[in-house]
Amino acid sequence: MDPTADTRSPGAAITVALCGDWDHSPPCPLAPHHSRAHRVGAVVHVRTLFAVEPRWTDAVRQRIDGALRTGELTGPDGAITRWQLRSSGSAAVSQDEADHAARLTRT
Repeated sequence: MDPTADTRSPGAAITVALCGDWDHSPPCPLAPHHSRAHRVGAVVHVRTLFAVEPRWTDAVRQRIDGALRTGELTGPDGAITRWQLRSSGSAAVSQDEADHAARLTRT
């Protein structure tokens, strides 16, 4: 991503892929989720927690990857944020994410 680009844009793209729009009333229709992003040098790391029945896990991961592979999002102000997906994978919920993950499972 450009150094001045909004790091929230990939997360918004994920929300659009999972919910149809980034501005919707809860609950999320397919998968309650939360994305966060942080920069490490020139790279932006995006982490998405989501909660679904096991049978939907692969479909949700495919939507997340698809949203990130598109590499762009047009914001409400018309500004286009672009990025390049370099890698994607799953990981266990970390200890500091456990409470948040539990809340997602209750929605």
